[in-house]
Amino acid sequence: MDMNKTFMGYRRENGRVGVRNHVIVLPLDDLSNSACQAVANNVAGTLAIVHPYGRLQFGEDLELHFRTLIGAGSNPNVAAVIVIGIEKEWTNKIVEGIAKTGKPVFGFGIEQNGDLNTVAMASRKAKELVQWATGLQRVECPIQELWVSCKCGESDTTSGIASCPTVGNAFDKLWKNGNTLLFGETTELTGGEHLVAARCKNEEVRRQFQAFFDRYADIIDKHKISDLSDSQPTKGNIEGGLTTIEEKALGNIQKIGKECIVEGCLEKAYSPTGPGLWFMDSSSAAAEMITLAAAAGYVVHFFPTGQGNIIGNPILPVIKLSANPRTVRTMSEHIDVDVSGLLRREMNLDQAGDLLLDMMEKTVNGRLTSAEALKHQEFVMTRLYESA
Repeated sequence: MDMNKTFMGYRRENGRVGVRNHVIVLPLDDLSNSACQAVANNVAGTLAIVHPYGRLQFGEDLELHFRTLIGAGSNPNVAAVIVIGIEKEWTNKIVEGIAKTGKPVFGFGIEQNGDLNTVAMASRKAKELVQWATGLQRVECPIQELWVSCKCGESDTTSGIASCPTVGNAFDKLWKNGNTLLFGETTELTGGEHLVAARCKNEEVRRQFQAFFDRYADIIDKHKISDLSDSQPTKGNIEGGLTTIEEKALGNIQKIGKECIVEGCLEKAYSPTGPGLWFMDSSSAAAEMITLAAAAGYVVHFFPTGQGNIIGNPILPVIKLSANPRTVRTMSEHIDVDVSGLLRREMNLDQAGDLLLDMMEKTVNGRLTSAEALKHQEFVMTRLYESA
């Protein structure tokens, strides 16, 4: 792919560039899901993003909840937002956070209005926002302005040999090009964390990364878990030939390429402060990690899979690639990029990386990913601890 190329994106009020133009209806809490879905049913072109949380959360867990919702609404792939909550104070906190981007956002509280009045008021405003958003035009933007995240899922032996290195090859090219990149999956670095630490920009970044990893290890120790085999590796990983978390980690780390340097480390749902490759402390659960990437402002996602993961996201287009010939054959409707030719020596890694970047170019210019076409819109909030 020619990195001097441009793409057609949506220039937002804060200068960021999106590749989609969603008008989302965002519930503050689980009680407001039905009202949001009703608005989406009433108004074509709107997308309700439902989730099961937002009541009686506190402390850092509540702050992460706010940060994730504000980040989702602030994402450059979102043109405008309707926020609905059971009460006004917390609803307004989300509205005010999103409004800092300059994009249109309006909040509605259900208390003292009821569902019917709230849905009516929100639907009228949503209709205005959809007509405004559909009048926006794509403009020419440099490739460097793309923020690209990655995560793998249902990995197997082909992941570490081919599909994860394909992402790594593409990341190396994007990193040299000045793009803003993200990886995470703290748990799935176990046994290979020293390799990531060695790629950190300086001692301060290395210290931050190690602190995140040690925090995860402390949680495992606190719960007296000596065997993670029921979750890491997963049953699908084991069926695909991965027998230990260390084997899984060594394949996972291939996604950050051979040349990328880790610029900095981020807490969950925080945005990077500049270009380069960033690490986010995040779950290895696919829907959780991709939701955090969307909340951090990333606009396109690379997802290598071996056994076949079907994950999507309502905001962030997920480009899936696989090198497993069986998965490409039996789950073809989920795979955007077939790199099984690497195993048959029909292509080299540089060609595979270019194939992925070519698909990225098509996606950011408007082509729906397989997950988008199949309406996979998994949005899963990360929780730190139980509610009060």
